[in-house]
Amino acid sequence: MYSLYRSMSTQKRTCPLLSVQPVRGLVDEKFQFVVTNLPPNQKVTLHSLHQSDDKDFWEAFGHYVSDEHGSVTGFKHESLGGTYEGTEPMGLLWSMRPIPGSRHGLRLRKRDIFRPMEVCISVYSGHLFQGFSQQTPLTTSVTERWYVAPGVKRVNIRKKEIRGTLFLPPGPGPYPGVLDLWGAGGGLVEYRSALLASHGFASMALEYLAPEDLRLEDTDASYFEKAYQILKNHPMVKKDHLAVLGLCLGGAITLSMVSYSKVIKPQCCVCISGSHLMPVDKSLSELFEEMKNHADKLYVNENNQVIHRNLILSLTCQSAKVDVGRIKCPLLLVNGDDDQTIPAVESAEDMAMMMEKAGNRHLLEILTYPDAGHLIEPPYSPHFRATNYKLEWTKERIVMLWGGQTKPHAYAQEDAWKKILAFLWQHLSAPVTSF
Repeated sequence: MYSLYRSMSTQKRTCPLLSVQPVRGLVDEKFQFVVTNLPPNQKVTLHSLHQSDDKDFWEAFGHYVSDEHGSVTGFKHESLGGTYEGTEPMGLLWSMRPIPGSRHGLRLRKRDIFRPMEVCISVYSGHLFQGFSQQTPLTTSVTERWYVAPGVKRVNIRKKEIRGTLFLPPGPGPYPGVLDLWGAGGGLVEYRSALLASHGFASMALEYLAPEDLRLEDTDASYFEKAYQILKNHPMVKKDHLAVLGLCLGGAITLSMVSYSKVIKPQCCVCISGSHLMPVDKSLSELFEEMKNHADKLYVNENNQVIHRNLILSLTCQSAKVDVGRIKCPLLLVNGDDDQTIPAVESAEDMAMMMEKAGNRHLLEILTYPDAGHLIEPPYSPHFRATNYKLEWTKERIVMLWGGQTKPHAYAQEDAWKKILAFLWQHLSAPVTSF
């Protein structure tokens, strides 16, 4: 009886343990994992699994060898293979991909920001590449990743034809404000604004591609000016501490509005993967019609993926450029040099020359990331080199090539987010000055 008890006690003592900290955190917060009670020099696989709001499963995994103490520590030990390599504990998130057998062309996006992204992290014996669901893990832990910090409030914006969501940080306010514009994928995308609010900004995510009964013909400068005024006049927003942030088409809109609008006068603006070659000086319908006229410039590669950047480069006559020499506030450009959707790097170089000539080059800051693609999202978001997409101006469903390589793109997302937040705080928390 004693020997049996001693055997059971030894088994209990040596059962592998996995700690993931923090158990709950914001999506841009790093976690650390530690595996203990392994035999020394044991090969193990760390595996992450997440079911998206679209009910698809995503996974990542790294191959490790325990040290002489029978431990694997994420911030100290290297992954020797898998979906990521190196000392990269967050690789369990940024290298996620759909599990084998999933639908093609998927993109992981959070739709319900008031539910966490739950990630199940497991430890398996040996270096596995597949078949995780058929194996029994040595130990498992679940971590929650949130886009909203405790106390963040969500306010629906439904004023006349304007459709959006305003996120307010916890506390008494008022707060600096950000108008958040996504790209041509359409819909009301809330997760970046929710995360901005979690960092102290009143952020308004704006839907602008034909929401409900609004026609594209009616989505022009006045639509964005009305949205900006709603944000500016909200009692919880500091009226003279405002920014505009846009990605892709949202970036083109940002450049057009701050260059020409007499209403939109922010203290700073951020343009991610955008271009001044798509001026929004009339309606979006007219812009899309112009792009449709250049549809022959779209290139389809051997994998049947559409390369969009050449179409934008074809819109390069001088009259078609946004006159960025008119910009009077600090401007941050964030680009990946493998962007296959927008010629963002070439656009940035041309904007720098235009602003140098106009005398406002000192307002421009450019971040260019090697081997990063188009979709520069909040930190630790999985990298998508190509996904399913609907061209708004043709309604055709395609596979869009966004570009980028996984590890450099992950670095770009982490570094850019830190610098975007620092840029916004620098210009929105300082006393108001005229430029």
